[in-house]
Amino acid sequence: MSLIVHRIGPACTIQDQGRVGYLDQGLSRSGAADQLALHEGAALLRQNPGLAALEMAGMGGEFEATQSLGIALTGAPMQASIDGAPVVWNASHQMEAGQRLVIGAATRGTYGYLHVSGGIASEAFLGSRSAHLTAKIGSTIQTGDTLPVADGSGVTGLKLNPDDRFSGGVLRVIASFQTPLFDQETLDRFVQSEFRRGSRANRMGMQLDSEGEGFAAQGQLNILSEVITPGDIQMTGTGSPFILLPECQTTGGYPRIATVLPCDLPRAAQTPAGGQLKFEFVSLDEATALQTAHEAELARLPMRVEPLVRDPHDIPDLLSYQLIGGMISATD
Repeated sequence: MSLIVHRIGPACTIQDQGRVGYLDQGLSRSGAADQLALHEGAALLRQNPGLAALEMAGMGGEFEATQSLGIALTGAPMQASIDGAPVVWNASHQMEAGQRLVIGAATRGTYGYLHVSGGIASEAFLGSRSAHLTAKIGSTIQTGDTLPVADGSGVTGLKLNPDDRFSGGVLRVIASFQTPLFDQETLDRFVQSEFRRGSRANRMGMQLDSEGEGFAAQGQLNILSEVITPGDIQMTGTGSPFILLPECQTTGGYPRIATVLPCDLPRAAQTPAGGQLKFEFVSLDEATALQTAHEAELARLPMRVEPLVRDPHDIPDLLSYQLIGGMISATD
C-alpha cells in the first residue's frame, strides 16, 4: 500500500512526534512543527497520534493511491480535491485505488498535514521517522517518490473544528535563565511591542520584526553557550527576536529573553509571513496549569470529532443509494 507522488511542494517532509533523549548528543527533537495537527489527524482516523504524516510547508502536491486507504487533512488549511471533487479540510476521507488527491497552497497558516490510515511507514531512525534536515536525517519528498503506507483500517467520514491558530496572536512565555540579563524597561517594551513574522523562517526558527530599536541584554557578548530547546526566544546581535522551532540547534550563545510554552508552539509555527504576534509572561505555576489543560484537551480530541455530512452534489453515484427506505405515510 502506498501513495505515489506525482507533484510536490519544495519543503515537504515526513514527520511524527520526533526524537526524545538525544539532546546531550547534539541532536534536537525535530518532529512536526505543529504537534497539535498530529493529534487532530489521529482523532479523525481513530488511530495513534505517534504515527508519521506528511508535513507540507506552504504548498501541497498531487498523490495517487495504489490501494484503498483513508486520509485526513489537518493543520494550515489548503485547497484539496480527490479526482477533481473538492474535499473538506480538517476531515477524513476515503481514497480508492487509482484516485488522485491534489492539495494546493495554504490559505492561512504555514504547515498543512496529510495523514494516512496506518501512518506513513518510512524507515525509522533512532525511534522516529521524522526528517531532520539540519542533521542530514531524511530528506524532502520529491516528485516521483513513493510513500509507503502501513496496513491500517482508519475510520473516515469524520470532521473536526480546530482552534484557530493560523493568523498569529498572543504567545504565553515563561522567564528563562537569561531573562534577568534584560533590564525591566527592555522587558516591558518586549511585552508591549507588536511583532511581525519576518521572511527568514524555516523549521529551525523564525525571525520577528518590530518597530523601534532592538532588544539587548547586559553583557550579552560574554554569555557562554548553553543548552537551548524549541520555544526559546533568542536575541541576535541586531536585537531581533528569533523563536526556535523543532530543528533548532542544541546549544547557543545568543541571550534568551523568554521561552514560549509548548502548548503555544503550534500557534507560533503556524503564523504566516507578516502575521502579528505579541508575548505575555506567565508564572511557572500558570505555565504548568496551561500545559496540563492542553494535554487534557489532546486526550479529549477523539470525542470532539463529528460525522462529515457529504454534499449530494459531490456524490457521483447518488442515484445508486437507497434514499427513501423506512419512510412512512404522514397520514397514517
